[in-house]
Amino acid sequence: MEELIRTNNAVTISFASSLLKEAGIGHFVADEAASIMDGSIGALPRRLMVDSDAVDAARRLMEDAGLGDELRPEKRSA
Repeated sequence: MEELIRTNNAVTISFASSLLKEAGIGHFVADEAASIMDGSIGALPRRLMVDSDAVDAARRLMEDAGLGDELRPEKRSA
């Protein structure tokens, strides 16, 4: 799994997760429990993780939906 988005914005995570679900791209939200424990003040970001083999498709989907600025930098292979 690879990190696609890291944000404190619950709406962004929810929207992106919904897009991935509709597209059939495997994903999960990491750190959701930790961010709930912070008292919902939004101090701890959530991470949207996607299956490694679907990262390119997920990135395109996010860009097409206007979430390109939210994407984590792409990993460069050595």
